[in-house]
Amino acid sequence: MRRRIAVAGGGPAGLTFARVLHRHGHPVTVFERDSGPDARPPGGTLDLHEGLGQLALAKAGVLAEFQALSRPEGQAMRILDTAGNVLRDWRPRPDERANPEIDRRQLRDLLLVPLDVQWGRRVTGVVPGTADGVVVQFDDGRTETYDLVVGADGAWSRVRPAVSPVTPHYTGVTSIETSLDAVDARHPDLARLVGDGSMAVYGVHRSLVAQRNSGGHVKVYARFRAPLDWHTNLDLADVEAVRASMLALFDGWADSVLDLLLQGATFTHRPLYVLPVSHTWTHVPGVTLLGDAAHLMPPLGAGANLAMLDGAELAESVAAGPADLDEAVRAFEEQMWARAGKWAEVTTAGLERLVSPDPAEALALFDEVQPG
Repeated sequence: MRRRIAVAGGGPAGLTFARVLHRHGHPVTVFERDSGPDARPPGGTLDLHEGLGQLALAKAGVLAEFQALSRPEGQAMRILDTAGNVLRDWRPRPDERANPEIDRRQLRDLLLVPLDVQWGRRVTGVVPGTADGVVVQFDDGRTETYDLVVGADGAWSRVRPAVSPVTPHYTGVTSIETSLDAVDARHPDLARLVGDGSMAVYGVHRSLVAQRNSGGHVKVYARFRAPLDWHTNLDLADVEAVRASMLALFDGWADSVLDLLLQGATFTHRPLYVLPVSHTWTHVPGVTLLGDAAHLMPPLGAGANLAMLDGAELAESVAAGPADLDEAVRAFEEQMWARAGKWAEVTTAGLERLVSPDPAEALALFDEVQPG
C-alpha cells in the first residue's frame, strides 16, 4: 500500500527525510514556504559529524558527493583572549574527516536534485484524526490530505501544535550576526586571524566567533547575555547604530578582533531560543516532528546533525513498509527523544559555559571536546 506522505519544511531535516524515502522508491511531497531555493540567504556553514549527519547522508546515498564538496580544513579552530593573544590553534590532520564543513546552500542543493518540492507553500496548521487522514492547511486557504505529515518546519513549527502545546523559550543569550565577503583579498589580516576554520574569543558573559564559509565568505557572531528587550532604544535596522552598540559592548577588546565588527556590512538580530531538554509528546496518529520542530537546542554543532539523522531514520522506518505505519512512527519517536534529550543536555550546559562569567570555562570546554 502506497502511503500519502508530506513534509513541511525544506531544511536539512525535511530534505534528508524526503531524499531517503525517494531512494527507497516512495514519493513524498515537500512543502516549503520560501518562493524558491534562492529566495533568501541559506545561512552559514555546517560541520557534519561521523555517526550523525554523515551517517544520514550515507543513508541518502550522497555521502561521496558530500565528501567531494566538504572542507576538512574547516574543522580548524583558534581561540584568542580579548587582547588578541592566541590561546589555542588546533588544526586537523590531512586525513581528519570527523566533522568536515559544508555550506548550507551546497548541502541543500545536494539533497534537492530529485525531489518534489512545492515552493511558496506556507503550511499554517494540520488537523489530524479526520476520516480521510491528516489535513494540511495553507495560508491561501487551500487544504490537502495525507496519511503522514512530518513537521520539519523549524523552531516556530506550524505542525507542532498538532502534537504538543510547548513553544520555545528564550535562553537569555542573544546573537548579532554579520559577515565579510572576499576576506582573503579584501581583509587579509582578518583572514589570517580567522584561519582555515573558526576563531573564537570569550569574555565575561559574551563571545565573538568568526567562521569561514566557502568562497572567502566569513560569518561573524557576537553573542552576549541580555534581556530579550535589550534593544528597546536601538533601531536594529540602523547598521551604524547596531555597530556602535556592539563596539561598546565589546569595548576594551583587541582592535584586531573588533575589526570583524567594523567591516561587517549588515547586522541581523538572532535571540537564541530552545525547547525543553526533555521535550516529548503523546503520539498523535499521522503526525510527527523532526529536527528543531521536535528538539530545538543551542546552536553548538548538534542541531542540523540530529535533524538529518532524524529524517533518515524516520524515512527508513516508513520505507520498511510496516503494516501499522503509526507503530513505526511511534517507535521512531521514542528513539529520537532519547538521543535528542542527551544532546540537549550537552548543548544547554555548553552554552552556559561558552557565554559565562568566567571565560576560562570556554577554554576548558574546548580542551575537553577537541581531538588530541
